[in-house]
Amino acid sequence: MQFPSILASTRRRQRTAAPALVFSAVLALAALLSQQPAAAQNSNTNDDVLTQMKQAFQRGDKGRLTALLPQARGHALEPWAAYWELKARLQEAAPNEVQDFFARYPGTYQEDRLRNDWLLLLGQRRDWDGFSAAIAGFRMGDDAQVRCYAVLVDTLRSGTATQAQADEVRRNWFSQKEADDGCLTAADRMVAARLMSPNDAWKKARLAIEANRPAAARGAVTIAAPDTLPLFEELNASSAKFLTGRAFVAAKSRKELVVLALVKVAIADPEQAASQLDSKWGPMLSAEERNWLWGTIGRAAANKLWPQAGSYFANVTKNSDLSDDMLGWRVRAALRAGQWKEVAPAINAMSDTAQQDPTWVYWKARALASERSEERRAQARELYTSIAGSRGFYEMLALEELGQRTVAPTKPAPLTPEEKAAARSNLGLNRGLYAIAIGLRSEGTREWNYATNLHDKGGMDDRALLAAADFACQREVWDRCINTSERTKGVVDADQRFPMPFHDTVLRKSQDIGLDPAYVYGLIRQESRFIMDARSGVGASGLMQVMPATARWTARKIGMTDFSPGQINDRETNITIGTNYLKLALDDFDGSMALAAAAYNAGPGRPRSWRNGPVLDAAIWAENVPFSETRDYVKKVLANTTNYAAIISGKPQSLKERLGRVGPRDAAEPEPNKDLP
Repeated sequence: MQFPSILASTRRRQRTAAPALVFSAVLALAALLSQQPAAAQNSNTNDDVLTQMKQAFQRGDKGRLTALLPQARGHALEPWAAYWELKARLQEAAPNEVQDFFARYPGTYQEDRLRNDWLLLLGQRRDWDGFSAAIAGFRMGDDAQVRCYAVLVDTLRSGTATQAQADEVRRNWFSQKEADDGCLTAADRMVAARLMSPNDAWKKARLAIEANRPAAARGAVTIAAPDTLPLFEELNASSAKFLTGRAFVAAKSRKELVVLALVKVAIADPEQAASQLDSKWGPMLSAEERNWLWGTIGRAAANKLWPQAGSYFANVTKNSDLSDDMLGWRVRAALRAGQWKEVAPAINAMSDTAQQDPTWVYWKARALASERSEERRAQARELYTSIAGSRGFYEMLALEELGQRTVAPTKPAPLTPEEKAAARSNLGLNRGLYAIAIGLRSEGTREWNYATNLHDKGGMDDRALLAAADFACQREVWDRCINTSERTKGVVDADQRFPMPFHDTVLRKSQDIGLDPAYVYGLIRQESRFIMDARSGVGASGLMQVMPATARWTARKIGMTDFSPGQINDRETNITIGTNYLKLALDDFDGSMALAAAAYNAGPGRPRSWRNGPVLDAAIWAENVPFSETRDYVKKVLANTTNYAAIISGKPQSLKERLGRVGPRDAAEPEPNKDLP
């Protein structure tokens, strides 16, 4: 089978990989398809029809999808075309059409994705026989609503439910932010069977109100106390009015509604909620309800970096009444205030899963190490040892607490020709690369991830993951290279996890302005994963994800008189603008890599505010960053930087030294650059 060149159509849409690499991905898939049954050997290379179908799917244009589908037959990505067409009209599709799809594309991501969609529809229709027949072939198994339906079907068939099933429903229901039929229906059955209590439903309502998901809260209230729905609508419309109007009447029979109203108040104004809880509502609530509310108030205050957050949390009499998120903010507030004795008890009250997170393992160890007891310090060393390594921010800090520094990891044994061949002959991986090559990045990424992590139970083993990552690296699809290699558990390939594309350009641009190239690489790796045409939801573009206004300002600042917005995706220009802006931010924050990284992600105004308060270890400061995205970003950029520095220099590196300390601007520091965007 021959695949004619697709470079002409590809250049219009795709700048991720060099044309030769795009072409090689197509040829590789062509060779694989030539080994498939005759039905799969058509030489359709009309990539434009796939693009048109994707656009029609996004518009919900069923007619256009059906009209275009015949033109996609025989294309290497035909499963995507067929999925979009059937998914768009799944509500009206006959069961035999769905079964025909499963039979035509067995083992593919698209077959499993449609099976997930079909299972949800069968559950909503209460077609339990159809659901039972379809779920047997479901491989992903990662949809919480489908899992709830599956438990529900088991209980309906057996006529009984177990506590273990109820626990699974509760866990899945609490993890869902949006209102969903599957877990709501299963929870209703479990409450009716007295394996879950109405209090579980009220707790779900609290979680939903906190997440600003009133529909999900309404569903939970319907289970707990359907007669209170009119009052719920009142408090949802205006919690303040509810608490000053009919709340006294409601409180006599449904004080749980007062809790929901106070949760809403606390999110907007924790000080007002604290005042009302203290002076008015506290006595009528249970200890668990009061603890939850003080946890909500404390979290809201801690997120605002208020010093009184600790005093709000001090009103909690039982840490186990709080959610993991509340307990996390209780720890952060304690760290910020230097109250080390508060840290370990809060972490000990977290769920087992949360306690195993390296974040909380590290801070618990730090808290134990701060005590004078040799026994406590020995426990701290055990905790540090359990996570120490170079895989992440807290793993590196734990390593340093043990007296070691981050070094470049030992390279794993080279991949064998057979291991490489297995990756290159994997149809899912090839389809993923092909989709990415023609501009369908989201689809290609999902196909790739399915092939590496979900297609087989447990996913690929370490050697297969290294081979798949190598395949992506050779095609210069750096995000799949990095993300796939990061999944290995027993080995670390630094060349895959920390690649250095555009090496000469990055080093030259960094060194010209006195910027550490490891810092630049650490930031690019987090910003774009080296995808040249990456574009964020807010409009940032290119390798260094520069916003248009920031690009124009920086270009003027450095005297780039010929800059135009269209140049932002040009590799040289993007690196020039990005590195110069990073250097200006670093100078503005007196060389603090943590503050400059926060400024790069969230704008300089926010970290200028966030640095006010006590002088802190930068690790404590970073953990208290109010925005979860920026908090994660700062930690990952600094960890990346330390790894890149170890690789580039060949010498052990200290993350702690890069972090330093953060506090209010010193009088000796130059005035901030007020127009830094």
